[in-house]
Amino acid sequence: MTFDVEFESGKEFPFNVKELAERVIEAVLDFEECPYETEVHLVITDNEEIRKINNEFRGIDRPTDVLSFPMAEYEVPGDFSHLEEQVEDFFNPETGELMLGDIVVSADKVFEQAENYGHSAEREFAFLIAHSVLHLCGYDHMTEEEAAEMEARQKKILDGMDITR
Repeated sequence: MTFDVEFESGKEFPFNVKELAERVIEAVLDFEECPYETEVHLVITDNEEIRKINNEFRGIDRPTDVLSFPMAEYEVPGDFSHLEEQVEDFFNPETGELMLGDIVVSADKVFEQAENYGHSAEREFAFLIAHSVLHLCGYDHMTEEEAAEMEARQKKILDGMDITR
């Protein structure tokens, strides 16, 4: 897996961001049985910057906790079988890796939500990464059924990593 992190926030985390994110990404992709090596880019930013991005791409002028920018569209969430039909669109020609997409996380929201939910910043960060990678795999939460499925997957993945509330 090719994975890089760009830090745009001055917030200090009490854990290794890159190591935890990589572990969670791998756990999600294993859970989803992704048959490819992947490429993911993560940006850690602040509320002001994520508010600008949220407004630009979603028309919502307020900060959010995480944004996901998948490279591929999926007819069925977690079904990677169609991606090889468009190798030039979804695979890095130099590495052969599936370019899953980009994740943007607000460091401010990680700490705010950890406090609000009564768990650690580490758990909140891991949750946001799991949530976002599921989006990169085609999952969404626009309906109650989709939300329930996504929540169940997130819980199983994080419980399997022993990252609980």
